[in-house]
Amino acid sequence: MSSGKRITLQQAAEIVKNGSSLTFSGFTIWRRPFALVYELIRQRRKGLHLIEVNGGPQTEFLVGAGCVDIWESCWVGHELYGKYGANLSRKVGNKEILVEDYSHAEMLFRFSAAASGAPYAVTQTSLGTDIHNPAYDTLGNAGLRDGRRIPLHKYRFTEDPFFGAGAQVMVPAAKVDVAILCVQQVGEEGTVRVNGQFYSDPEVARAADVTIVMAEEIVPEEYLRRDSDLNTITSFEVDHILEVPFGAHPTGMFGRYDVDGAFLKDFYGRTRTQEGFDDFAKEWIHGLDHLGYLEKLGWPKMLNLKANTALKYSTGVKRGQ
Repeated sequence: MSSGKRITLQQAAEIVKNGSSLTFSGFTIWRRPFALVYELIRQRRKGLHLIEVNGGPQTEFLVGAGCVDIWESCWVGHELYGKYGANLSRKVGNKEILVEDYSHAEMLFRFSAAASGAPYAVTQTSLGTDIHNPAYDTLGNAGLRDGRRIPLHKYRFTEDPFFGAGAQVMVPAAKVDVAILCVQQVGEEGTVRVNGQFYSDPEVARAADVTIVMAEEIVPEEYLRRDSDLNTITSFEVDHILEVPFGAHPTGMFGRYDVDGAFLKDFYGRTRTQEGFDDFAKEWIHGLDHLGYLEKLGWPKMLNLKANTALKYSTGVKRGQ
């Protein structure tokens, strides 16, 4: 196998510098790159600017650890396991973090614009809401709009000049330094295959200056080319790859393992205070590497989460309780 793009977990984290803007693969509690999120926390990264189509547990961990200064998105939480993001809420209440609020659709349009090389997207989404109230232009009011990585304006209004469809809102492309993806398979040259829903992964990969793909397994490119229509992202859009089995835990990896709901519920319950977060991080992040983390979780737990290859979900996890 070629190893030109292959790096370690520690090297991947070092690519994300203090002050970097970054985004992630997946959706809510699925395919979040947790092994790398943990490593960023261990390396005590600071001043990060998260720009996400939607937040999730990865947001809460990085925010709780004090890694994040700015968060741009529409929502954050743990889906069924603690609906709201207590760590982000606490940091906002203490005025330790800046939040720039867009609608879910606007965030996706912003990444689509960046992926296609356009400076902005045009939509009617959220017209008439306080998302477009100048009083809530957080980054503008903080004097951070420089026209380089942070756009000069949060939005601009225009009228449809082509079909007379009325008022439109222009939202800026989402420019990010690093995209971190967590997927089932990546080829040794960087071709990505996502099984199940791929969400906004293609857009975030193309929007970023640097794209890092963390996969359950690195496979031969020849294998992926046998059924090339099943591939999700082309190799030339990927800069670095690494193989990290169970790298999405405690979120799920469709077809490989389920979401660890008990772990997320425990995290949510224990991290409503900063002292609680620090205690959780001391137990589960600091002083461990990825293998040590898996050993601490225990193989009986991991085998129970493992998906049945025919059904694509675990038959051992109890549901609806």
